[in-house]
Order: sequence, then C-alpha cells, then structure tokens
Amino acid sequence: MSKETGESATYKTTAKKQLRFKESVEINRASSQQDDSFVGSFEHQKLLLAAAYVSDAQFSRNIPFETSPHAVRLYYLYNHWMTQAVTYFFIILNLALAVFEDPAVYALPVWATSIVEAACLLAFTGRLVHFAKVTPKDRFWKDRKNICVVVAILAVLVDLIIYGTMHTLGHSGVRYSRILRPIFLVNFAESRQIRRAFRSIRNTLPEIMYVFLLFMFTVLMFSLLGMKLFKKRNLVTIDGKQYFKDYLDALFDMYVLVTTANSPDVMMPAYDINGWYSIFFLVYIIINTYIFMSVFLAVVYNNYRKQLKNEIKKLVYMKRHKMTQAFHILKVEEGTKSVIKNSHWRELMNVVAPDISCSHRELLLRILDEEQKGYMVKESFLRMADLLNIKVITMKSRIHSLELWIPRIYNSSGSLLIRRIVQHKGFVYCFDVIIFINAIFIGMEDEYVLISYVEWGFLALYITEILLKLYTYDPRTFFARTQFWNWFDTLVIIAALLATVVNATLKSLSQYNSQEVLDIVFILRVLRLIRIVDSIQRFRVIINTLLNIMPTMLTFAGLLFVVYYVFAIFGMEVFKDRIHFYGPNSTDPAAKYCGSTALNNSVFANLGYCKNNFNNIISSFIVLVELTVVNQWHVITIGFEMVTHPASRIYFFVFHIVVVILIINIFIAFILEAFFVEYSLDRSEVETTIEKKIQEQGVGIPEEELTKGSLVEDMETSENDLANTDEPGIRPRGLKFRIASKRYKTVDALLQHMFESELDPEDDGPPLDTILEMSDEDIYISNPTFDSAA
Repeated sequence: MSKETGESATYKTTAKKQLRFKESVEINRASSQQDDSFVGSFEHQKLLLAAAYVSDAQFSRNIPFETSPHAVRLYYLYNHWMTQAVTYFFIILNLALAVFEDPAVYALPVWATSIVEAACLLAFTGRLVHFAKVTPKDRFWKDRKNICVVVAILAVLVDLIIYGTMHTLGHSGVRYSRILRPIFLVNFAESRQIRRAFRSIRNTLPEIMYVFLLFMFTVLMFSLLGMKLFKKRNLVTIDGKQYFKDYLDALFDMYVLVTTANSPDVMMPAYDINGWYSIFFLVYIIINTYIFMSVFLAVVYNNYRKQLKNEIKKLVYMKRHKMTQAFHILKVEEGTKSVIKNSHWRELMNVVAPDISCSHRELLLRILDEEQKGYMVKESFLRMADLLNIKVITMKSRIHSLELWIPRIYNSSGSLLIRRIVQHKGFVYCFDVIIFINAIFIGMEDEYVLISYVEWGFLALYITEILLKLYTYDPRTFFARTQFWNWFDTLVIIAALLATVVNATLKSLSQYNSQEVLDIVFILRVLRLIRIVDSIQRFRVIINTLLNIMPTMLTFAGLLFVVYYVFAIFGMEVFKDRIHFYGPNSTDPAAKYCGSTALNNSVFANLGYCKNNFNNIISSFIVLVELTVVNQWHVITIGFEMVTHPASRIYFFVFHIVVVILIINIFIAFILEAFFVEYSLDRSEVETTIEKKIQEQGVGIPEEELTKGSLVEDMETSENDLANTDEPGIRPRGLKFRIASKRYKTVDALLQHMFESELDPEDDGPPLDTILEMSDEDIYISNPTFDSAA
C-alpha cells in the first residue's frame, strides 16, 4: 500500500470516529435538553447538595456546611464569585487606608478614613455572619480563624472609637489596631492558600529552630573571639569609630558579615595590620555564610516539603470524602451495585460546570463510563474532581474564508506552494534570523544614522510575514484568545508602524524631533525581539513552566505582603518623622543630614539615603525591600539606630530573620519543588487517561503538530460549525481536544500533582470529623483506611 493510500485510510478512519463522536454529542445535547426524568425522580435540593460537594472537591474547599436546603442556597451564595470579589474589595480597601492615614502619602481627614474603615468592618461582619449561617454553630466557634476575625473586628472597633475621641479632643494617639488588618486577608475562607503557607511555616519552625540556634551560637562565639582579639589594639574603622569596641557592636558586625553586606570592610582594619587576621574572617565566612546557610536551606526544604505533603494529604482526604458524599446522594441501585446514571450525571454537570461545552462534557462522560453502560460506578465518579481540574482545550479546524470565497484560486498550485512554505519550519527559522539581524541593527543605530532607514525594510518584512500567516491560517484561528504570541506580535508591529509613520511625519513637517515618539518606537522595536522566546522550544518550555507555577508564586507574594505590611505599620509608628528627605535640589542645610543632626557626617547621610524612611506606607515598603535585598542593610539599620536608640536594631534583626532567612528560603524550597515537577515531561495519571480517551475517539491533536515552532495550532474556540470530510489527502476537519500544556485550574491541583506519586490512590483516609480535627502530624504518622460503607 502506498503512503498516500495509507494516509487516506487513516484520515477516513479518523473522520468516521469524529463523526460518531459528533453524533453522540448532538444526541446527548438533545437528551440533556429534553430529559426531565432526573428532575422528576431526584429532588432538586439533592442535586444542589451533591453539586456543592463536587465543587468543594474541585476547588479544595474544606468548609463544613449545613445540609438543609436554606443553608445550601446560602452556601452557594457564599462561594459565588461576586460575593468573594466584594469581600476582597473591602479587604484591599481596608489595607489601602494606610496610604491616607497619618503618616500619609495622600492625607485625608480622620473622619473620612474612619467612615471607610467602619464600612469595611461592617462588610467583614456581614461576611462572618453569612459564614455562621452556613456552617454548624459548634464548628464555627471551634474554628480559630473565625475567632481571630471576631477579635480583630472588636479590637479595631474599640481602637477606632478611642482614637476618634482623642482626636476630637485635640490629643494625639497611636492606631495600634492597624497592625491587625492583614488578619482579615489571611483568615477569611477565600485566602486558604496564604493561610496554608503560614501554617506550613509554623509547623516547619520547630525543626529548623535547632539549626538556627546552632548558627547563632557560632555567631556569638566568633563575636566574642573577635572582641577579645581586636578591642585592645586601638583599631578604628574607615569612618573613625573604634573597632570591635563592645560585644553588641561586634555581634552586629559579625551577623552582617554572614550576609556579606559589609565584606570586606569589616575585615580591613585587622587585615591592614596583620595579614594572618584574615584567617579569622575567612573561617567565619566559610562556616556561617556557606556551610550553615546551605544547611539551613536544606533543612528548610526538607521540613517544609514534609509539612506541605501533609497539608496536601489532608486536602486529598477531604476531596475524596466530599466526592463520596456526593456519590451517596445521587446513587441508585443497578443490580447489586450502587451507580450514578449518566442522565443524573449530566444534570449534575449542568450545575457544577455550566460553562464547559457539550463535547467536553461528553468526553468526560466517555472517560467515567468507559464501557458505555449508561452509568458510572463509585471508583469512576470519584475521579470527576480531578478531571475537572485538568484544562482541556476544545479545538476545531476551520475552513479558511478565502477557501469559501475563491476556492479555485486558494487551492491552486501556486497558493498551495505559498501555504506549504509558511507552514514549513524553515519559514519560522528564516524570520528568527531576520529578528536577530534586526537586533544587531538596533544596537548599531546610534553610531550609524543611516541604519535607521533600514527599519522600514524590517517593518515591511514583518508585515509581509503577518499577511502570509493570515493567508495560510484562518484569521479566527490565528487570533484565537489563546494565541498570545500572535496577538503580541501583530500589535507590536502595527504599533511600531504607526509610531514610525508619526515620527517620520513630524520630522518632515518641522524641525522638531519628538523624543517621546522616538522612545515609543525604540521600545516597540526592542519588544519585538521577545518573539525569539517563542521560537526556541526549550525557552518556551521554561517560560510555560514559570507561568504554570505563577499562582503558587503569587501565594508567597501574598504571604510576603502580609509580613511587609505588619513590619511597615510597626516601623511607621516607631520611626516616622525621624528622617526627612528634602528633595534632590534642596538648599536647606538640614538636607545634608536628613533633617536629624545625629546623622551629620554619617555614612547613611553621605550615601544619600535620606529617602529611605518610614514616613509613609510606600516609603516603608521600599525600605523593607532594600532590607530584603540585603546589600547595605546594615547602613540603613545604623542610620535608624542613630536617630532613635540602639534597641532599634532588634526590629531590623527580626525582619532579617523572618523574611530573609525563613520566608525567602521556604519560597526558594517551594519554587524548586514546583519547578522540578512542572519541568518534567511526565503527565499525571488523570491527564494520561484523558489523552488516551481523546486519541481513542479520534479527536486528538498529534504531538508533533503542537511543536512546530508556532502556536497557531493551539487554538481554543467555541463549539460550532463542526465539519467532516472523507476526501483523501485532506486532514479531516472537525472537533478536536488536547491537554492545555499541563495548566491547572487551581493551585491545589498543582500541589496535588507535586506529591501524586507519594499518595496512595486507594487511601480515603480517616472519617471526615477526624480529618477536620487532626493535626498535621497525625496525618503524617497514621494512614487509617476509610470504610466506604460508612
């Protein structure tokens, strides 16, 4: 059999499979519209209750709720995206009040900020009352996050009344409750990811504390040894201060040396008089900076991973229990087995996932009811939550508009040649080379003015490329909503063309050279070079991996924001108005010493660090970022110590330990684990099952078609205009699916995938009440089996 005949037979077989799949989709669409037997035989409230359990399993919610009809409706409202958005709006508004309160970036009257904060408290109270109406009362008061929110509301309300009264009477006061505002961000149910991160850090602390104590012991010992070695030698530092004059100064300098921020400055006075003293500092750096910090990261990584695994294990137990509860609600007896009818499942899907297409729903049904018996057993139904968390792209091939309008010309030999050239990898490589050459010309433009005129040639080439692609690929496919690079490339080229035309027009009409337009042109031309990232496969894999773990990175960003906010509020109360910035061109003599004579001729003032202050929330955050970066953090610390008290070092010590040593190391540990999992090419068991079923139905996209150096094949469209053909030599058009490059709909789905190989798929865990009350250590040690008959 010839190759052409074999391909023709393959296309015909695939087309027939697609046709059968399309027919089943149409039949089941009509069935879902006409079959009302489920509503007649199953109470609607049971459907809503089962759907609530499935949604909880899909989105990893572990909120216990009452199962009465009224409570279930309230639970749906509680989890509605709009109520959650309103809650987040008031949380953000409450946190943003620090911008307008003293010390303020934009000052507002106290009565205005007080009214806004009172409105936020009212919204938080309403949200809490709503939650209390949903969850059982005994569980509500056992939940510590609810108690935290109640206490925070009362504390803020009392503080607001006291502060407002004192301000009315003309007295100043301290808003101590502002430091409690992040509690609302952390402890509402919507922020379970941030709460889990805090809980994992808390559980990790006991294990890493021993390493930290041993590390501090070495710092204390070397500080004492350094003081004994150098104190009596009458050495002075570069700024004229006595070298290792007392133990606290020695301890501070040696701790800073661990971060390398004062290296080699701290060593130079001793090294200048005797080169052998360098051994003292070198041994200290090797032991503490390299060995202890590396061991600290290793211990943090190991223990945090263990705690995170325990959290995910608990999450999986909860999910399996939720799905089991949903199964028991919907099950019917089929002979000796308990099953769920397909018609019932379709009604359930209409509630749980109303936005997915009928074809996607039919694909899931084919997976759950693999033998097409008209029902699914419990083992299949329990996989439903995992299936919903795998992003499946519904795809369909389109007929190009030109093929419909001018078929003879579009399918002519010349047209086919052009389309084959555009679809060939060489076309992509050719324009990659053009982009690279363009980059060289952009770099040489400042030296050779004539080169700027070559830009018109490059623009013409890029426009030609876009037009050829639009000629080859249907515009609706080329500009599908998932085609980020196509949109990006087209918009950048059009914007660069318009900006270049505007700039040329301005230059021709007058002698005025619009620098702003030139800047826009330059930026757009440089942005065009980003296309190279999409052209190189390994670059694309890395970028996609980073994008996939971005939600988990945002979780730690939220955690870090909470810590920053607490330290910023505390810092503003302690250090506000201690240091002032007078502007870069100020002639005020106080500008030389940042408004405080204590800083006169100090390193802090001489380096121009006056703007690093705690005079508003934005400046405070910038200072904290600088402290996190570590470089020169000791100079900032000493500056604030000079304008306050030596005890102020404690604030900066604690911040460094909490953020730099603990949270940043845990963040690195988590990113390493997530990146290793995402960068691997293996799919999860659920993804493999979906892919297998997609290929069995003949509605899959071959892997080689997804890696041709362009993303135009990776289209996601609505389900319409299904077509089919048995014409030899032409790829069958119609409905197709693919897994969306390992993208997960929830962070919890990614976390579960991270530990999938370490979790027993048959282990349902202990009873639900035990899971809710047990500690993480209990989960880690015990592996009781769940009695499915319970």
